[in-house]
Amino acid sequence: MKRYLFLFAIAGLFFLSHSKREFSWFQTEQNEYRKINNRAFKEGEHTEYLVHYGPLDAGIATLEVRKTDTKIKGRELLHIVGTGRTRGVTDVFFHIEDRYESYIDKDAVFPWLFKRDVHEGGYEIQQLYKFYQNKNIVQTQKGVDHPVPPYIQDMVSAALYARTLNLRNLKVNDTVKIKSFVDDEIFDLMIQYVGTEEIKIKCGRFRCMKFNPVIQVGRIFKSKEDLEVWISDDENKIPMLCRAKILVGSIKAELIDYRGVANPMAKIDR
Repeated sequence: MKRYLFLFAIAGLFFLSHSKREFSWFQTEQNEYRKINNRAFKEGEHTEYLVHYGPLDAGIATLEVRKTDTKIKGRELLHIVGTGRTRGVTDVFFHIEDRYESYIDKDAVFPWLFKRDVHEGGYEIQQLYKFYQNKNIVQTQKGVDHPVPPYIQDMVSAALYARTLNLRNLKVNDTVKIKSFVDDEIFDLMIQYVGTEEIKIKCGRFRCMKFNPVIQVGRIFKSKEDLEVWISDDENKIPMLCRAKILVGSIKAELIDYRGVANPMAKIDR
C-alpha cells in the first residue's frame, strides 16, 4: 500500500507523441462500443502538482493528455501520461521516479494499453497491460489472460473516466464506483461524496466538490476520512487538492499549474 501513496497524492487525487502506427496484437474483429459525451478534458491538457510530506516539499507530479496518431482497431486514441518524482532532501533519502501511461479510446473513454514504470527507493516494477475490450480480457506482460467486465479501466484511465460522469445530482454520502484492473486483479475504485467547499491553494481560490476515496483502515490509515480529495466544481472536474493522513505523517498534493483545460475553471476572484 505504501508504494501507492505517491500515486494517490497525484490522482486524488499521472511531449507530444506523433508516431503513426497500429498495435498489431489488436487486429481482431470490429465491435460497436459506447459513445461517451466527454466535455471534461481534451488533448493538450496539462496539470502539475506539488507534493508535500509533512512540512517538506517532497516532489512534483504531472498529468498530461497528449495527442497521438497511434490507432488501435482503427480507433482514435488519447495518450495519457502521469509522472511523479521526488526532489530536495526527500530525493536524497527516498528517490521516487514513476511513469504511468494509458492509451485510451477517444470516444469510449476506456484503455487499450497501460504501461507502468515505477522506481521507489529499492522497489521497482514494470507493467504492460493489453486491454482486449472486444473480448473482455486483459493480458499482462507475462502473457496471462484475465477475464474482466466490459469497459474495465486501469488506474490512470479510471481518473479520466470519472471526470466524464455527471456528478451534479450526487447527494452527501453517495458513492461512485469504477471497476479497474490493478496489479493483475479487478479492483473497485470507490469515492464517497462529502459536499461542496471553497479551497485556497497556490494557484488561487476555487469552488470544489469534496470526496473521500474508500480506503482500507488499519495498515496505513486510521479512519475512513484520512484520505480527502477536492475536484473543481465545473465541467473539467480536475483534482485540485489531495490530503492523506497516514500512520507515519501526512501527504498533501495541490495543483500549482494548469493549462489546455476544456472549460473555464471554477475560480473565485476576491
